[in-house]
Amino acid sequence: MMTNNEEIKEMVKQKYSEIALQKQDTNASSCCGSGSSSKEVYNIMTDDYDNLEGYSEDADLKLGCGLPTNFAKIKPGNTVVDLGSGAGNDCFVARHETGATGKVIGIDFTEAMVDKARVNAEKLGYNNVEFRLGDIENIPMTANVADVVVSNCVMNLVPDKPKAFAEVFRILKTGGHFSISDIVLTGDLPEKIKNAAEMYAGCVASAIQKEDYLNVIKEAGFKNITLQKEKPIIVPNDILKDYLSEEEIAVYNSNKNIIFSITVYAEKAESCCGTNCC
Repeated sequence: MMTNNEEIKEMVKQKYSEIALQKQDTNASSCCGSGSSSKEVYNIMTDDYDNLEGYSEDADLKLGCGLPTNFAKIKPGNTVVDLGSGAGNDCFVARHETGATGKVIGIDFTEAMVDKARVNAEKLGYNNVEFRLGDIENIPMTANVADVVVSNCVMNLVPDKPKAFAEVFRILKTGGHFSISDIVLTGDLPEKIKNAAEMYAGCVASAIQKEDYLNVIKEAGFKNITLQKEKPIIVPNDILKDYLSEEEIAVYNSNKNIIFSITVYAEKAESCCGTNCC
């Protein structure tokens, strides 16, 4: 069982480095597990970007579990930060919303992903989209610079989630907000899944209870916390069989939906004083 935070980070970095270096048409990577069946899984985990302006197929590695940029209320001229920016897809969608007067900064702790994103940005000719190598638990940015923060199925991979959301709070301007898609639980996962490294890298084994996740956001100081979208994630039996026996799969499938993708919105509220403070 993985308990060391640095070991978890290194495992995730290695997994996502492999994905970044694979050819775009490979079936060997996904947001959940690996192997020949993974294409089926990421089609279940991901949402369809095709109708979003700014979408870049070359930058879409099918690693997300939502469409946070679609819910992020980005305005022209905004400074947007994408945490765990991968090959740049959400950054490019955000750039369409900010326009040429805005700025988009992608943060990723996998060097191969940052390199891939920079190549994609150069191909698209975007001079107001920047990619930085950095850890979400220690974001390489000064405080109070972002109007909007987005993230797509990445915060879940961070071992110290309270620290990560404290960093989101730090970099947001007062009055700024985030829209983040992630995986949460509403029940207990089998221990064999919790202990599987590849299921951790796929955002499933690392998922925490939805109530706990929302409480981390609240404890970080955010206000007006709102669930913008919620959908169940059904892991197919051909993935489950890599970790569970047939009997264990039957028990797992007999339960109500346990794994959910959520998109959550929250604000860094204006500070106030006096008797009318919220």
